[in-house]
Amino acid sequence: MATTVLAVALAAFLVPQAQAAGSTFPTPTGPKPVGATIKVTSGTYDGGMKRFYGTGNLGSGGQNEGQDPIFQLANGTTLKNVVLGAPAADGVHCLGTCTLTNVWWEDVGEDAATFKGTSSSQTMTISGGGARKASDKVFQHNGPGTMIIRNFQVDDFGKLYRSCGNCKTQHKRNVVLENITAFSPGKSLVGINTNYGDTARLSKITIVGDSSKKIVACEKYKGVTSGEPSKIGSGPDSTNCLYKTSDITYR
Repeated sequence: MATTVLAVALAAFLVPQAQAAGSTFPTPTGPKPVGATIKVTSGTYDGGMKRFYGTGNLGSGGQNEGQDPIFQLANGTTLKNVVLGAPAADGVHCLGTCTLTNVWWEDVGEDAATFKGTSSSQTMTISGGGARKASDKVFQHNGPGTMIIRNFQVDDFGKLYRSCGNCKTQHKRNVVLENITAFSPGKSLVGINTNYGDTARLSKITIVGDSSKKIVACEKYKGVTSGEPSKIGSGPDSTNCLYKTSDITYR
């Protein structure tokens, strides 16, 4: 009897782990509750691989637009060695050129990170890390400039990257994806607005568990400044979605 109860309890414990769909995440070194946005104003913030999660006003766990982030990065700063647990509020806001190194989102809230700022020369670099359970977007690009995502894994997601479809002020935006592993289920890797001249460069992309190839590599939209954007196509070309089918491997 005791053996049976133990087996049932063990099975119940193991089920959520099985639903993680294959991505491999690090074990946090300890908890770090956050009741107000941590503002990184200069240099590098090293989180020591603790699990940061929202409490109080940052603890709703909702999908509402306009939430405050757990971290706000000033121009020229770096965030590294951080695990964002649930609830993660609006994740990370980058106000200009910034770098995220070895940052992990266990359960994406509204967005994992949002690229803001105002300069066309600014760059947001995401190097290493991963994100799970993003019902909508992982990375949101609202300002101008270039977002680089490399050596990253994403698991159970809507879009890995989206150039803002209906920001009141629109810009030409660029995204570079390199050495990405995407685990099904997912909808698309990139969504860009071709009418504003957006570009997406993809290389060394691996998609896992998507034998029917439902995950779209590059979606093209007609962006707007009010209302909803319209999807106008997908797939590689020589102007906006800059990759070859050989840049994507399925396993």
